[in-house]
Amino acid sequence: MYQCTSIHESVGDAKIGILLSNLGTPDAPTKAAVKPYLRQFLSDTRVIEPPPPRWIWQIILNAVILNLRPKKSAKAYKTVWDTHGEGSPLLSIAKKQKNAIASELEKNAPGKFIVSLGMSYGNPSMGSALNELESQGCKNIIVLPLYPQYAGASTGSVFDAVAREFMTWRNVPDLRFISSYNKEDLYIEALANSVKEYQAVHGKPDLLLMSYHGIPKRYFDKGDNYPCQCCKTTFLLASKLDLKPNEYTMTFQSRLGVAEWMKEYTDKTLKSLPGKGVKSVQVICPGFSADCLETIEEISEENKNYFMESGGEKFGYIPALNDRQDHIDFLTKLLLKNAQGWMK
Repeated sequence: MYQCTSIHESVGDAKIGILLSNLGTPDAPTKAAVKPYLRQFLSDTRVIEPPPPRWIWQIILNAVILNLRPKKSAKAYKTVWDTHGEGSPLLSIAKKQKNAIASELEKNAPGKFIVSLGMSYGNPSMGSALNELESQGCKNIIVLPLYPQYAGASTGSVFDAVAREFMTWRNVPDLRFISSYNKEDLYIEALANSVKEYQAVHGKPDLLLMSYHGIPKRYFDKGDNYPCQCCKTTFLLASKLDLKPNEYTMTFQSRLGVAEWMKEYTDKTLKSLPGKGVKSVQVICPGFSADCLETIEEISEENKNYFMESGGEKFGYIPALNDRQDHIDFLTKLLLKNAQGWMK
């Protein structure tokens, strides 16, 4: 008869593992650190879907882009480094989110949950985060990509990274994957609270602009429903704030290359608004769970300049939900809901 040991079966109550994930960040705001990060990011075929043969894209990436872009990107990262704690704002905020969620879960179910943080690109890696959960005896794992709206290039990449890691495991755990939360009531309420609190201090603008990270239009044409989920979030937030149609708009930012992306474009919209009589605008980015390069540098600096230089008079950026308590409370409740049946 075979004799099972701790190698084959964990001893005691199994823990529930929580994997929080976001895009990632370079280890430092330097060309040397940014280059491998960009190589990993831009080699992901979820992010860049080059037409066949794909080896042509790898030549362009390694021979051209990775020789030009790292220096420019490093310069941009330097402007946001240490603005929200030590190091990268995205990683600093993500660590705060992890610790806050772990604390709330411990209050609800003492000793039951282990929370880890893994990034799709860069460090901490997805592998290190999942190995941490495995070493803690987690037989059930919930993956929560911190992207409210599903997109293949973001949430889909998290799933791919998790699946690749599990290919190396002898024993694969039970898995639950939260693909989106774009229309959850408490998420919309937290967004609305952040707008109301900001406007209580800075006043109401002529227009509230909701800016989401863009995707190429051909991704949408192939079936990616990300823009639809952005529209749903926008509608629900506008309804929660009792906004009239002329008091808000939705745009897409961060486009790359010359191909058509989802419209309207954030930068072109902000440049055009003063000419249409909109002199004050506030921008919120509901698709970003944490402030990062794309919100701090691109929106609150670069796009602010576009608006002001075009005749705008007042520009405000409403911060991401970050580690606000209502955001943490919502994410905790979302995780507890998805842990049902595992908590004994």
